[in-house]
Amino acid sequence: MIGERELRLKLFGTTVRILVGGLPSGAHPVLAASGAAAILGRHQRALTRFEPDSELSRLNGDPAPVRVVSELTAGAVRAGLSAAQRSGGLVDPTLLGALEAAGYARTRTGAEPASLRDALRSAPERRPAGAASRPAWREVSVHGHEVRRPPGVRLDLGGTAKGLAADRAAALLAGHDTFAIDAGGDLVLGGRSGAPRTVAVADPLDAARVARFELAAGAVATSGIGTRVWRTETGFAHHLLDPATGLPAWTGVIQATAIGGDCLEAELLAKTALLSGPARGAELLERNGGVLVLDDGEIVLAGALRERTPAAA
Repeated sequence: MIGERELRLKLFGTTVRILVGGLPSGAHPVLAASGAAAILGRHQRALTRFEPDSELSRLNGDPAPVRVVSELTAGAVRAGLSAAQRSGGLVDPTLLGALEAAGYARTRTGAEPASLRDALRSAPERRPAGAASRPAWREVSVHGHEVRRPPGVRLDLGGTAKGLAADRAAALLAGHDTFAIDAGGDLVLGGRSGAPRTVAVADPLDAARVARFELAAGAVATSGIGTRVWRTETGFAHHLLDPATGLPAWTGVIQATAIGGDCLEAELLAKTALLSGPARGAELLERNGGVLVLDDGEIVLAGALRERTPAAA
């Protein structure tokens, strides 16, 4: 938007953009954007599992059943457990061992993904994901700054951590006329002016096809397998696991975009919709609106987006 200041930085394995316009109480947009970037950076440093010195890595490496952590990390673990509860166990933060076994032990930032079309051709029969029969996340709890879990239970907070960070950074910018945080496709939009922005959702099978809609305030999150799919000795794998099997989920949905009141809600809805399969996924997105991309190429618009979104072109 006209007059906005923009800041770009590399975080969460992606490019983050922060845009701010207007002056609340004399706070300059550049300073506000820098403050938001600092919040995002603190969450990245504390919650990445790819750095051995991060607070999450130290928590995962501690054999003691109780570990005292910072308020930031305690809040992120609470958010991860809440996501598990609200999703009926589909968004499970205790699948780190299975994720590593699938081939995602190290960051894939900068790695060229395998062909999604090839992966879909060789993928097993599609079916909705399910909750684990004995979910480990139910044995994890947070009491103040104490995280309690059985020995050997490790956490991967993934998109939940990114959504939480984006929401906390957005809270710093709420008094400005306009603001937007784009964390690799996860968006938080707002500002006192109420000016709408155009949000574009690309089809991972055909970049020329884009669904567009307008949103003035709230959040949009996208969960998909297109950018993190890799070849293994037995076929292909990706990072979204079926908790019931511990294996990559092939549900018939390859990308889900959800609108939410905040980024945590949008993240939860998007991932749950993808793991739930086409029918249930569309139902989950009906209230707030969203977009599903199915692995046969069909684009499904849900909720209010059916009426206000031009056909994908």
